[in-house]
Amino acid sequence: MDFLMGSGLIIMIPMILIFYFLMIRPQRKKDKQVKEMLNNLKAGDRICTIGGIYGTITGIKDDTITLSVGRENMSMVVARWAIRSVEEVTIENDSQELLN
Repeated sequence: MDFLMGSGLIIMIPMILIFYFLMIRPQRKKDKQVKEMLNNLKAGDRICTIGGIYGTITGIKDDTITLSVGRENMSMVVARWAIRSVEEVTIENDSQELLN
């Protein structure tokens, strides 16, 4: 009986380690990168929201971000957590890009 308990434990430990390194650790790393990206947002950054809206940050206040969106530079307020990514490429003339 003790042998069965010991062999079950021997199998469970590697399974837990595999689970940790394949699922938990990468998710923590990704969460850390997202948190860092959200903390480093600043006015002038081009961003994409989780809803697929592209805009330029015009103001930041606590947990809300004001965006300038579209050809008419409409103002839009979104939650900080709704920012998916910061775009690396800056577009000089949004209206030219939108028409093409």
